[in-house]
Amino acid sequence: MKVTIIGSGNVATVFGKKILEAGHSILQVIGRNQQRARFLADALGTTSLTDIAGISSAADIYIFAVSDMSLTDLGKKVHFENKIAVHTAGSVSKEVLSKITSNYGVIYPLQTLRKEIPSPENIPVLVDASNKPTLRAITEFASSFSGYVGPADDAVRLSFHLAATIINNFTNHLLMLTENYCLDQQIDFRHLAPLMEETVKRAFHFHPVLVQTGPAMRGDISTIQKHLEALAEYPELRKIYDIFTMSIGKFK
Repeated sequence: MKVTIIGSGNVATVFGKKILEAGHSILQVIGRNQQRARFLADALGTTSLTDIAGISSAADIYIFAVSDMSLTDLGKKVHFENKIAVHTAGSVSKEVLSKITSNYGVIYPLQTLRKEIPSPENIPVLVDASNKPTLRAITEFASSFSGYVGPADDAVRLSFHLAATIINNFTNHLLMLTENYCLDQQIDFRHLAPLMEETVKRAFHFHPVLVQTGPAMRGDISTIQKHLEALAEYPELRKIYDIFTMSIGKFK
């Protein structure tokens, strides 16, 4: 397929490279930041624009990999009769593209993506569309660069997006706070990596509730008190420790 990518950030970059590797042609990269758009276009062997008014009508599919806020005004700027337009957001309805074309939908990567580091080999993708022929076309297109493509309407995709935010963003925030604590205590944060890897592996091989360990699960009040005293100078981490301890205790 002939593809135009609107956006030059993480999703646009990772998707662009995978789409190119899958044998599709990328006609344009369009981004508000001229330097980033040109950099991505060069990497994909195509041209870049900063003004969406200059978008080509020759593409088969237009991928809007932009911020959620930017999606709301697109219908006022572009229109493609009989072409496919998709966005990549998890928590935005597909209907936001309804004024652009009658053939619209979503290709949502269920993965955290960063353009400056190697992307996972296989990125799960959730798809949705305004009609069955478009859904078939989007599914076939996404399957060319993803080994797992599944349907997900707006409600299902929002549920996945919420679950992904908790499991990814919140976990990473805990890791950040823990790393800061380790640095302050002059202990090596990297020594915790095998523990973290084992925790995640167990959670997806068994039910998380069955593999929960720790003082809260044991009802070890003495250890919990020592931990809370040790966190006296770390109010944010102490607050989270308290909340998690109470929550875990309810599932004993």
